[in-house]
Amino acid sequence: MTTLSFALNHMTAPALSPDAFFALAKSLGISAVEIRNDLDGNAIIDGTPAAEIRALAENHGLTIISINALQRFNQWNDDRAREAQELITYAGDCGAKALVLVPLNDGSGKKDGERQANLRQALAALKPMLEQAGITGLVEPLGFEICSLRSKTEAVEGIRAVSGENTFKIVHDTFHHYLAGEEKFHPEMTGLVHISGVADPGIAVSDMRDPHRILVDAADRLDNAGQVRTLWENGYIGQFSFEPFSPEVHQSTDIEKAIRESMTFLSAKA
Repeated sequence: MTTLSFALNHMTAPALSPDAFFALAKSLGISAVEIRNDLDGNAIIDGTPAAEIRALAENHGLTIISINALQRFNQWNDDRAREAQELITYAGDCGAKALVLVPLNDGSGKKDGERQANLRQALAALKPMLEQAGITGLVEPLGFEICSLRSKTEAVEGIRAVSGENTFKIVHDTFHHYLAGEEKFHPEMTGLVHISGVADPGIAVSDMRDPHRILVDAADRLDNAGQVRTLWENGYIGQFSFEPFSPEVHQSTDIEKAIRESMTFLSAKA
């Protein structure tokens, strides 16, 4: 059995308050969490001060490894710059180590040449902002066919093009890795791994969406265990963060038990 370092994304239990979510992580022996800025009626979107989130995390003995996320980051403009600065400031004030960067996912910005240029422009603009705050930018390619940044290799090339290796890392999301059909792993450039599974045998890969993403178990179609093993065996030493979007998971009557079972399964298989 491999001793993996797990983390918990607030999307695992989005209805819980930050305090209850942090308590859940602690109960599982997890010391690293990801907070989000897209949960209606919850922090950060409800105006909860960063200092309050920092104090709660410290009370539970937790590290906030990221805020998830700056959306449409590779559509760089004045609005995006303001949004980025707000999130970077919040990250610094709450003690978060990184900001997840999510690309355009509406079918635009996909053209060859255009998407690479847009990526470099955004990374070049974000680099000094992140460096000044001491925050890492975590670039997360999405595997959906309509996404403007599907390839982790392309993300790494963009980071290197702006000499951003010390400022940016990539997120390896097991769901999006599978959807993109990307075979190459970049463990040396990976700053975080998001894990979720799809078990429904009736869904075509091209039709897989966030609501299908559950906690990983033996019925997983995405080979999470194999992906985790490949990353681990090739030098990745960071966290594996649970990020299921399925309403089935969110409505679980015993989420602690469900997460614990997934942790045990992955540790045994990896």
